[in-house]
Amino acid sequence: QVQLVESGGGLVQPGGSLRLSCAASGSIFSINAMGWYRQAPGKQRELVATITRGGSANYADSVKGRFTISRDNAKNTVYLQMSSLKPEDTAVYYCRAVDYSYSAYWGQGTQVTVSS
Repeated sequence: QVQLVESGGGLVQPGGSLRLSCAASGSIFSINAMGWYRQAPGKQRELVATITRGGSANYADSVKGRFTISRDNAKNTVYLQMSSLKPEDTAVYYCRAVDYSYSAYWGQGTQVTVSS
């Protein structure tokens, strides 16, 4: 089993920056791809960014050029660096990991609020 714990969320003004972290524990060597998802109140959960174990990243069009996903395999941690934040980025952000048996694991989520 894999356990994921997100951190780094909070309140930030428009145009500001935040860095989210997701620390993995458990059967860490089984982890393949990882990603960040977000869910605003009353809305569907949506993909923000994904990254393979080798470091290949993909982004939703809405965050491309503003967010950067990265991972440190030695620390078993994936990051989401968010800059030029907009009010529409407000959501609960969830970390997800997929293992080589196609099982998915989710973190508990961390709140990001972009407001003046």
